[in-house]
Amino acid sequence: MKPVTDVTHCDDLMKALEGFRADAPLLQRWGTVLAGRLGDGARLLAAGNGGSAAQAQHLTAELVGRYREDRPAFSALALHTDTSATTAIANDYGVQEIFARQVAAHGRPRDVLILLSTSGASANLLVAATEAHRVGMTVWALTGPAPNPLRAAADEALSVSATSAATVQELHLVAVHMLCESFDPAVRRHTDAQRRHHTGRRPAGAGRAAG
Repeated sequence: MKPVTDVTHCDDLMKALEGFRADAPLLQRWGTVLAGRLGDGARLLAAGNGGSAAQAQHLTAELVGRYREDRPAFSALALHTDTSATTAIANDYGVQEIFARQVAAHGRPRDVLILLSTSGASANLLVAATEAHRVGMTVWALTGPAPNPLRAAADEALSVSATSAATVQELHLVAVHMLCESFDPAVRRHTDAQRRHHTGRRPAGAGRAAG
């Protein structure tokens, strides 16, 4: 059997990774913000199409379950997983509405919507971003090369500079894991801060002079 010697895919990935490393501070900040929001009762909604849908579901699974160490479960929903809802919405309202309709149903102010797209041009994600802003949500995007419409529609975006959709998706998975790496310690810090706030609160009337 002839050995595989074409490593172009690996070379492309390594080249894209060099530029991707510069986005580490953004992912760290996202993880910290998300820990505070979810720790205060907000939720994460995530959406994508095809392989990006799988990446969105991977992220929500890490938050509802766990990434590495045990910690509380947090509310995170991948919007494509409800097949009855998505097919009904597509049938009644059109495919472009399958995520926006669910954002309208589930989204609340201070919730976060993460949208993943290798092209950054998926109509159903753009409509979802508009709806999320209408209800007061924060919108983050993981996209392919900039500029693209989804990057422009989001509050913040990480855009992977790579010519191959496969390479973009691979680095989106890295982004998911880096976000989780930041999220977990931020959860502990947020929990500790809440505990200090509650234990340090003085009882009503404390410090008042008697009589």
